[in-house]
Amino acid sequence: MPVRLTQKRNPDMTIALVTPARLGSLTGNSITAVRWASILRNLGHAVSITHEYKGEPADFLIALNAYRSAASIQRFSDQHSDRPLVVALTGTDLYRFMDSHREETLHSVEAADRLVVFSDLAHNALPPAQRHKVFLIYESAEPLPDGRHPVLRYFDICVIGHLRPEKDPLRTALAARGLPVSSRIRVRHYGKAHTEEWAEKARVEMSCNHRYTWFGEVPHWRVRQALAKCHLMVLSSKIEGGPNSLSEAVVAGVPVITTDIDGCVGVLGPEYPGYFPVGNTDALQELLTRAETDSKFLATLESFIIKIAPRYSRQAEEARWASLLTELFDERARKTA
Repeated sequence: MPVRLTQKRNPDMTIALVTPARLGSLTGNSITAVRWASILRNLGHAVSITHEYKGEPADFLIALNAYRSAASIQRFSDQHSDRPLVVALTGTDLYRFMDSHREETLHSVEAADRLVVFSDLAHNALPPAQRHKVFLIYESAEPLPDGRHPVLRYFDICVIGHLRPEKDPLRTALAARGLPVSSRIRVRHYGKAHTEEWAEKARVEMSCNHRYTWFGEVPHWRVRQALAKCHLMVLSSKIEGGPNSLSEAVVAGVPVITTDIDGCVGVLGPEYPGYFPVGNTDALQELLTRAETDSKFLATLESFIIKIAPRYSRQAEEARWASLLTELFDERARKTA
């Protein structure tokens, strides 16, 4: 059953949910914002999703992305210093903007009552004085309606991610180039090219690499269909905060090979055996070959995934939001008592 807040402790609120992403797009921020709005409404609150907070009535602000939502965070903090303010830290916040745009990002971090993160290791990127605000919420995904049915003729590998530098999107294709003729591996890549240059790189790769196919941006149902049919997913990112694609794979029961960055290790755990160093094509190729040829290794990856899957249920995410809201309002009540 859905978790609901006790209304006497946590009255119905008007919540402004700020996201820099274009609603309806298949970016992680857009997907997260829509899901969170649904969860918060299920908890009994009125939620408006907006690109920028401009002073409209709101009892509570939740901002996705500390740097890109900095103006909204500042405005709400100035106008309503007595009201709860939550900032969700993305991978670019933690692992890029905290360095490249430190002043603006840190100002948002300092203004927040809580910092929502998506992996166990996200706090490592924050100043020690702000780590007490961290609140972990794993991003949920829906189970596949009919389970997994991997194709038999090939050993299909899904890459689910937009083509932009942070994702190192062609790394799996490069690793597949040197596989032996006997390998049945195909790389199936789903994601939007953020520039024409990236689109051209993908097209060139397809022209010279028969194992690689780029499908571009596709509807969510196509991504889920691909997960149902693949044997493995690869996530080759240089930075991540706790990617939606990883949650999707975990809930679908799909084994994963991923870079050993905090955003992924903080999701799968340090003991997970499917990591490779960022940008290391040879190490990735070795893991792909092992996954295809060693059924015990593939089964071990899958067993790890299945074990952690309950963390990524919709019910678990809703329970964490209920806990966060109650915690914040109890804290406010003590301050005003």
